[in-house]
Amino acid sequence: MSAGNKVAKAAGIIMLAMVLSRIIGYVRDMVIYAHFGQNNLTDAYNAAFSIPDFLYYLLVGGALSSAFIPVFSSYIARGKEEDGWRVASTIFNIIIILMLIGITLGIIFAPALIKILVPGFTPENIALTVKMTRIMFIQAFFMALNGISMGILHSHQHFLAPAVGSVMYNLGIIIVGLILSPYLGIIGFAIGVVSGAILNFAVQFPALIKIGLRYRFVLDLQHEGVRKIGKLILPVLIGLSVTHFNLFVNQNLGSRLSEGMISALRAAQRIMQLPIGVFAIAVAAAVFPTLTAYAAREEKEDFRRTMSLGVRTIIFITVPAAVGLIALKTPVVRLLFQQGRFTVEDTQATAHALLFYCIGLVAYSSIQMLNRVFYSLQDTRTPVTVGIFTIIINIALNFLLIKPMGHGGLALAYSLAGFVNMLGLLYILRKRLGTIDGRKLLASSTLTLAISGVMGVGAYKAAVIMERVVSIQTKWGQVLQVGVSVGVGVLIFTALVLLLKMEEGQMAKKLIFRRFGRKTKRV
Repeated sequence: MSAGNKVAKAAGIIMLAMVLSRIIGYVRDMVIYAHFGQNNLTDAYNAAFSIPDFLYYLLVGGALSSAFIPVFSSYIARGKEEDGWRVASTIFNIIIILMLIGITLGIIFAPALIKILVPGFTPENIALTVKMTRIMFIQAFFMALNGISMGILHSHQHFLAPAVGSVMYNLGIIIVGLILSPYLGIIGFAIGVVSGAILNFAVQFPALIKIGLRYRFVLDLQHEGVRKIGKLILPVLIGLSVTHFNLFVNQNLGSRLSEGMISALRAAQRIMQLPIGVFAIAVAAAVFPTLTAYAAREEKEDFRRTMSLGVRTIIFITVPAAVGLIALKTPVVRLLFQQGRFTVEDTQATAHALLFYCIGLVAYSSIQMLNRVFYSLQDTRTPVTVGIFTIIINIALNFLLIKPMGHGGLALAYSLAGFVNMLGLLYILRKRLGTIDGRKLLASSTLTLAISGVMGVGAYKAAVIMERVVSIQTKWGQVLQVGVSVGVGVLIFTALVLLLKMEEGQMAKKLIFRRFGRKTKRV
């Protein structure tokens, strides 16, 4: 099977599971907001994720994306599996030891940390946040197991089990949360988060056995691969610390706004991240092992071609997604969340944040791919340096925009910083590789933006017309309004792509919709 077909197959598997996971993730959020509303309870629930997530991304997320997969994959590509498994076992043991230490300290000092994180909360809400934070620290341990398992499986070109695991994660939250919430309130969903993480790992473990898991209780700190990961991960740890400091600043500022604004920002960001999770991360994750293999074998032309394909396809898919969400922001939020205790005012607050988040959707989608391009070259310093500079700008913009724009200012600051990050990475990558098809990339992006603008106007007009035809007070009316509007937008966009014979349309079709195993020409 050609490299293009392998990428298409991997991307298809990941995208299908991502779609299911995001749908179930929406159901999870819908259930929580319908039960409790967008208020101090959901603000506490969302804030409780912050510190456990920081510990996970610091010890696992950064290690996987920047260091572990490139090094482990290079051993697999060169037929040195024994060395690869020795490195994997050592990294696994180090991370688990550090995770247990971090969880213990986090549970002990949770009250002090939460008071710093959300000083605007009432004492009662701080106590609730502390309780859920301590529960979610248990989730962080199992997410560490999930993350390491995913890294090993992806390096072996096995994408199905990790993708299914993400679906089971959200299902676990919903089922356990619904069972326990009548007795424990929103804390029931915090316990559901732990249950979902356990299910996630349970799904991946059989796949690890199938590929020939060779775990050893070893700490070979002098191994060349372990030392290389240590060198690669250090800049990323610094970068992730700064990234989460930015998140903590947002939480701090958000806690001083009116009740429910942290939840509004989180709900809006989750909607904005749907295209990123379904398309951008799926394409980038599928391309990453292939890029790593090309880099290890120094196949420069194939490396550039695969990188260019990934970036252009992501932009082609996510530009219309961003424009469409902006055009239909209120109908989409109303359809997804407005029920139970989620009010019309909550819809307006979330839609307002969604508008500004969507401005940066394309930038953050592209960053998913661009970061992995550098990581595949075993260069973690460049993305981290650019990221730190970007976050400093983000924090400055937060303080500048929050007063005149409220929570919308925090969303806009995030989007503007994303473009700074994306453009910085592209500039450095061009200097590194000599060419990134810059003119073709610019022409394609400009044309995609133009036809997406036409599509957005058509979708918006359709939504206005449908609001006069159906009752948007009912779920069926809301479904019809959004469904017809999206349909009109898709038809307009597709017709213009075909009329203009855009090459990217064919690339996206091949990458996303090609049936697995079908022999086609190399992309």
